[in-house]
Formats: sequence, C-alpha cells, structure tokens
Amino acid sequence: MPSLFITATGTHVGKTHTTLKLIEAFAKQGIKTGVYKPIETGVKGEPEDAKALLEACRSVNPDFTGLAPADITAYTFSLPAAPFCADTKQEIKPEKIFEKYEELSKRCDLLLIEGAGGLMVPITQTYKMVDLAKALHCPVLLVTPSRLGCINDTLLSIEALRSRGIDFDWCVNLHEDKERFAEVTQPYYDAAFPGWWSVDKHIGEFISRLL
Repeated sequence: MPSLFITATGTHVGKTHTTLKLIEAFAKQGIKTGVYKPIETGVKGEPEDAKALLEACRSVNPDFTGLAPADITAYTFSLPAAPFCADTKQEIKPEKIFEKYEELSKRCDLLLIEGAGGLMVPITQTYKMVDLAKALHCPVLLVTPSRLGCINDTLLSIEALRSRGIDFDWCVNLHEDKERFAEVTQPYYDAAFPGWWSVDKHIGEFISRLL
C-alpha cells in the first residue's frame, strides 16, 4: 500500500486531525510516512494544513526534514473556496498533481494524501476530488462528522465511492455535537454499519487491518 487518500464528507470535518493521528499511529508500526496536500485554499502566507502535516511528518521521517509546507502541495490559493472557484486564473493541471505525488512518494514507505473539502468538490470544471482519488489507485479513508445530519452526508459519500469502484473505509470524527451523537446518529450506524469506528478510539485497529 504505497499511499492512502484521506477525504471527508465536506470541509471542517477533521481530515487534518485524522491525518495527524495516522502519522503517529503508522510511525509506531515502523512505517516511514510521508504527507501530501495536493491543493489547499484559504491560504494567507503559509498553507496551515500543509504546515501542520509537515511538522508531524518531520518528527517520524527525516527525508521530509528539508522540505517547506509549499513543497508538499501542488497548488495553493488565497480564496477559501472549492479549488475550481479559488483558481481564478484556471491554473490547475492534474498532471502537476501527479508529478508532485511521484516526487513525494520516493521519500517514504507510505504517502498520506489529504484531499480538500469533500469527494464531489470540483478541482476543475470536469474533474472532481473523487476523480483524483480514483486516478491515484489507492485506498480511501472517508472521515465523517458527528453533527446532526451526518447520516445523509455519510451515505451520499459512500455511494459516490462505491459507484466508482473505489476501495475505502470510513470513520467518524466525534467532535461537533458529540454529546448528542449517541442518541441522534449512532442507533442507525449500529444497525446498518456495526463495524463503524471513531478516529480517536480505533485508528490502531484500522492500521492493523491495512497492514
């Protein structure tokens, strides 16, 4: 498994939080992990998500020590919006994303790729984040929220992955409305997906299955 694509049902769900947990957990298994944030929007100065990922990666992989946050991204934009909308000059070329992927893959045993927004977020007019995940031929980890309404978001994202034949697992980031999660959401997950798991409690078990 040379790479793992981390996505979510939408923005501000917990992709970076989950990826940081994965870096730590893979390191405990002796896996030399790398990180890649292909596109980051809402950037004022340094890309904050890429910076956090790189700082964590440097502590477990010396081959990423000499890199800057900009080195682990292919594109950054100042507008906090979907890549297609933030890319006001229409600069994005999928080929550049793949070139950076190949470059960073050589520095690690496993490259963690963090998407932007959710699966159906447009990168270009005709190319979405889910298309990038499929083109990279790697398994996907879907992060879902705990807030009211997340069942619908989770099921739609699962349907998008299944319809494209993408190998995936999914987990819940218990953060928003977590006090009500056990009452308003968990009953359905327990009935329909008895193997569902949460980021903070079950990352280790997920990695054991992967390895």
